[in-house]
Formats: sequence, structure tokens, C-alpha cells
Amino acid sequence: MKATLSRRTLLAASLLATAAGAAQAQATVFRVTAIPDESPTELARKAAPLMKYLEGKLGMKVEYTPVTDYAAAVEALVNKKVDLAWFGGFTFVQANVRSGGKVVPLVQREEDEKFRSVFITADPAIKSLADLKGRDLSFGSQSSTSGHLMPRHFLLAAGIEPERDLKRVAFSGAHDATIAAVASGKVQAGALNISVWDKFVADKKVDTARVRVFYTTPAYYDYNWTVHADMPAAQKDKLSAAFLALDKSTPEGAQVLELQRATRFIPTKAENYKSIEGAARSAGLL
Repeated sequence: MKATLSRRTLLAASLLATAAGAAQAQATVFRVTAIPDESPTELARKAAPLMKYLEGKLGMKVEYTPVTDYAAAVEALVNKKVDLAWFGGFTFVQANVRSGGKVVPLVQREEDEKFRSVFITADPAIKSLADLKGRDLSFGSQSSTSGHLMPRHFLLAAGIEPERDLKRVAFSGAHDATIAAVASGKVQAGALNISVWDKFVADKKVDTARVRVFYTTPAYYDYNWTVHADMPAAQKDKLSAAFLALDKSTPEGAQVLELQRATRFIPTKAENYKSIEGAARSAGLL
């Protein structure tokens, strides 16, 4: 009887040790996600070298965790399912409101200090925002800063109420999908992130003899890397330092920065996104 109890005790202890080991292994994985503003294949391609770089800097396993939509990225960070999230300005504001101020933007690309959106068309008759009246327009995702919120903000500033003045308002879901919709003639115009547009032009993935930019917005703050406020200060500092250390003069830094479409990363703060919050509230999107 004692031998049986002893075996049971040893088995229970073994199972507990295994469970504890698994929990510890899970805890040592640093999880990263990003808003799906481009195709899953492109996001994974851009993420891979950065995850490898962060592993070396943090001294732990780093995994990229894709999400299905913008809202899922917000919920993942707010509920601590991931440790780090790539947000647009609007998704940062949504996460900040949703968490009661419990998220912290750490760094942004230098380009995100003065980000812009572009309106594109293949219709020769469209030459200004006013020419959009009575026509079809595609935004990106409803939660996109550069693909919806700020383009809508500047339309409203120009006296154009999309649902009232346009023939149809569509949402493509992503910036590259907006370009495809305009190029194929599904819509007469589209609004998207200037960075994605420039990349498509540079890679000759769009025929600029047909599809062209007819309006570029004023500048605004956009994307950032954000963490939960509960992250230990030492880890926040190590993470920030890793991004700030990226340098185009090194092969690794050059690869990561090119894929992130960044000259370099710089510190950021929540106050930078107050104008985005104001625009969202004015447009009735928050």
C-alpha cells in the first residue's frame, strides 16, 4: 500500500513539475503582433528579421503572432495575450481608451512624426477632393489611421461628408487591397498609407501611367510600437534600447529598417496622439 502511495506521489510530483516547466517555458516567450494593414504574407516577411533581432537583444524567444483584424490586435495587447504590438495612431488611441490608459507607446519610426495619406484614382476626371462627389471611394480598414480616419478627417475638413456626398463608400481591409481595387476599376478612388503607395511604385507593382495620386494630406503622427503599462520597467527600457540601436550602417540593422520602411526609430509618447484622438471623436469613430 505504501509503495502504491509512493508511486502516486512521485507521479503527481512529476506531473506538477512538467506543468510548471511548460508554464515557465511559455512565460519566457515574448509575443509580438501587428495590425493587419497589409497581406499576411507581407506582414510575416517584414516581421521575421525583426523577431530574430529582438531575440538577440532580449535574450529570450520572440514569436510573431498574426491577428485577423485591427480590433484583434487591440484586444490582444489590452488583455496581455501579446507583449508588444505595432499599432497605427488610431489603433493606439483605441487601445489606450479600451485599457483605461494602461498601454504605453515606446517608439515610432522617424517617418511617423510627419506621416501622410494619399488619395489615388485611375479616373482622369478626378483631380481634387471636390471631384469625389458622386463617385465611389474605398478606404482601407475601418480602424486604420492612414487608410480611413485621417482621410475621412481631411474630407470632412474639405466639406465632404462621405456617406452623404459620395456614391458609395467601401472598405478594402488593407492598403494594398485599396490599390488593387482602384487599379481594377472596382472603385473610382481610394485612400491609403503613403508608405505603402511609395513601396508599390518603387517595386513597379502599380502602373502609374494609369493609377495616380491626386491628393496628399497634411502631416500627422501615426504608427508606433506599444506595450502594456504593466510590463516591468527594465524590460521596457531594454526593448526601447533595442529599437533605438537599429542602425542602417550594420547589415542586420539595414535589413530590419528597410523592411520596416524606417530611417530609424525614435522615442514617442501618448501625448503625440491627442490630435488623432480628437479627429476620431470629431468623426464619430470613437
